[in-house]
Amino acid sequence: MKFIGRYFLDRPAWVGAMAFLALILLPVAVFMDLRSISDQNLQSQATTLNRVISVFRSYYASNVVGRILAADGQAQPLHTYLDTNGGIPIPATLSIELGEEIGARQGDVTYRFVSKFPFRNRAEYALTPFEIEALEKFTANGSPNDSATDVSGSLLSREFTVATPVVMGSACVACHNNHIESPKKDWRVGDIRGIQTITVRQPLTLNLWSFKYLLAYLTTAGGIGFLFALMQFGLAREFGGLNNELEAKNEFLVKISTKLSKYLPPQIYESIFTGEKEVEISTERKKLTVFFSDIKDFTATTERLQPEELTNLLNEYFSEMSAIAERHGATIDKFIGDAIVAFFGDPVTRGAAEDARACLKMAVEMQARLTELNLEWLERGYEHPFKARIGINTGYCNVGNFGSESRMNYTIIGAEANLAARLESIAKPGGIVMSYETWALVRNQVSARPMRPTRFKGISREVVPYEVNMPNSSQSTGHIVKESTTGMELFLNTTNLDPDAREAARQVLLRGIAAIDETDS
Repeated sequence: MKFIGRYFLDRPAWVGAMAFLALILLPVAVFMDLRSISDQNLQSQATTLNRVISVFRSYYASNVVGRILAADGQAQPLHTYLDTNGGIPIPATLSIELGEEIGARQGDVTYRFVSKFPFRNRAEYALTPFEIEALEKFTANGSPNDSATDVSGSLLSREFTVATPVVMGSACVACHNNHIESPKKDWRVGDIRGIQTITVRQPLTLNLWSFKYLLAYLTTAGGIGFLFALMQFGLAREFGGLNNELEAKNEFLVKISTKLSKYLPPQIYESIFTGEKEVEISTERKKLTVFFSDIKDFTATTERLQPEELTNLLNEYFSEMSAIAERHGATIDKFIGDAIVAFFGDPVTRGAAEDARACLKMAVEMQARLTELNLEWLERGYEHPFKARIGINTGYCNVGNFGSESRMNYTIIGAEANLAARLESIAKPGGIVMSYETWALVRNQVSARPMRPTRFKGISREVVPYEVNMPNSSQSTGHIVKESTTGMELFLNTTNLDPDAREAARQVLLRGIAAIDETDS
């Protein structure tokens, strides 16, 4: 079956030629059958007519000519002509007896001459329901040109009967009204005396065989169709197997692509799998807003925590920050230890100003969320929570795929990217520092103060950093108090203080209050 399927698949022109040939042969077969039907009908009619004429000739020779010759040329038309020398049948008798002769010798044709008024010496006619109905119709209408038809038969043969009225002529009226055995003596010219019927029978098998060419065509076409159906069934099974295999491979690819998506920024993953971005070594220069964050004193924090605890905390921190970055449309470049590198402007940009504003909003939200996380972590028993510093810069960078043909990395390079990292290094814990280029794009959206001009390693120009004035952050829960604002960082967890530590904390707070009072005075 596979061989047949491949044979047809490899030869579409041959299959098309077969279909075209089948369409051409159909009208040819129909035409040949119609011609055959015409020939058979003509032959049947000629044969039937020949037999009827032969019957009529034989009857006329023996019952008319023979009797006249036997009576020395003297002839008497009588209905009882057999009882009289020289007697010949009258028209009605001729019709009745001729019908019997035809019916006896010609099985396919029956002729009947029947009436409701037979002569007294004749038996009553056994009329069929059709003949009774036809006779009543003819008598009611009185038209000599009436006719009636009836179609009947069995499963294997058909019969067609036509009936016409027998109309009384002048000679018939004179004979019947004066004949001693006539049952009716008031006939008039034009009266309907009876009916004559001709029934033609034909076996259904003959009609079916008349379509021998069409039957041969349909049989051949059916055989070819059956083979084609078998071929299609085989192909369907083969295609079904291929579909199942493809579905399994697609499911595998979906799982693999889902796993790979964890290693790529969502924007890059989508652009690659939709075909918008080719996976090849290529870069372009674009104006980006670069984000760099780092956790202050992360190395010291790692020394105080077990590796499992540190891993859980760091993963939780990255998960929260990544969700915020994705919400604002950032492209996360990479995680470097405890640092996060992200940027706005590629592969999708909303314009330099909007990209910078989105980056700043993201940074503020990250610091706020980290404050909330610190409180949660303190309640879970972590004494030294994370404090992040953030640097933001806007400028032209090279962005794209860097690496080799066998392994690539989608990232950014350039002095502007390095500057973001340098700005992060001078930010306060929990603070945000940005370059003048970024501040110029977001100054209507945030309050910031310029810092002392600074030169950074690897940056040729002098840079004026801008420190974002962070919103006041005041939170307390249970025995934990945290206050963060410009010029003040307060964190107090009284549950971890022994009596001496509580007294020391009290003295520190009092000195702070005294310092504030002295400044006010």
